[in-house]
Amino acid sequence: MSRRAVLVLNAGSSSIKAAVFDGTLTERLGAMADGIGAPGQGNLRCGSTRAVRDLPDHAAALGALLEALAGQGYALSDFAAAGHRVVHGGAALTAPAVVTATVMAQIRAYIPLAPLHNPHHLAGIEALSLRAPALVQCASFDTAFHATNPEVAQRYALPAAFAAQGLRRYGFHGLSYAALCEALPALSGAPLPRRLLACHLGNGASLCAIRGGRSVATTMGYSPLEGLTMGTRVGTLDANAVLDLAARDGIEATRRLLNFDSGLRGLSGGTADMRALLADPSPEARFAVEHFVYWILRHAGSMIAAMEGVDAIAFTGGIGEHAAALRQRILEGLHWTGVRPADGATGPALHQPESAVTAWCVPAAEERQIAADTLTLLNAG
Repeated sequence: MSRRAVLVLNAGSSSIKAAVFDGTLTERLGAMADGIGAPGQGNLRCGSTRAVRDLPDHAAALGALLEALAGQGYALSDFAAAGHRVVHGGAALTAPAVVTATVMAQIRAYIPLAPLHNPHHLAGIEALSLRAPALVQCASFDTAFHATNPEVAQRYALPAAFAAQGLRRYGFHGLSYAALCEALPALSGAPLPRRLLACHLGNGASLCAIRGGRSVATTMGYSPLEGLTMGTRVGTLDANAVLDLAARDGIEATRRLLNFDSGLRGLSGGTADMRALLADPSPEARFAVEHFVYWILRHAGSMIAAMEGVDAIAFTGGIGEHAAALRQRILEGLHWTGVRPADGATGPALHQPESAVTAWCVPAAEERQIAADTLTLLNAG
């Protein structure tokens, strides 16, 4: 195997995803360890193989993944570098970076801004460092793509001292949006549209206004909780309502409610799965879907205003790629922009030939984007 191969890792609270890319950015193998920390519930997938494994912590999960990759011919010593997804890079880490002690300290400093994410990214980096201390490790940040937002978009209307403490809008899903911008010209056979409304729709969901290839506005803010109705996240909620909930039920209960028991799950009374909701004729399921679509359309108007118009609309993410009927409803709701959706289109093109605004379905490629960032850093070094 070429020494230009890159190992990509995406560590979450109870899982680690891994992918192997060669020097041409072709994915050669995917793997995943999940059920970390849950006795008897650990699972390991590598290519087409599956196994039940005890995965007490991230170090054990990484070890199991590396063992499985080696079994498929991808030994750790073969990799030129490893690239990691890091959700929050704050105001300091606004571009992919080689992991150093300073970068590690900065990622650690942003744990209060992403307590559900950054600690697990650090655990993955540290576990890999113990196994291969000489291996170059790089980090790609979900917040970095939105560093180009103007200050007026980033600042909350709070005294300057609070902004200096990091209380501002950051935006997320940046790796997905960067990958979309890279992939769309090849799919469309044309340059990247000047004003692009990008829709990352999945369990986590957001919109991004991309003008001239740069993010100028996005729906997520200080955390991934703000913006659209999501699978289990409430989206935008009046701050006084949050204060009332916290006063009544406590901060931890409120945090759980807003992050894990709201959104589609809260509206439907049980499920956050869009496929199940679309197949469910109950009033609660129908309302949850309508809520999801309505707030996408409301926020889309805001994104389009930030760009002063729109030339193209692109969908990505699990729902964005696979829920054709939902895409159709969103495009029909944006008919005022000049988009004319093609009935029954599955992609990549979703518009009629005469449509003034084009529409596209773009497969998510966050892991490939991380691999590309890592190779760029290697070449620069």
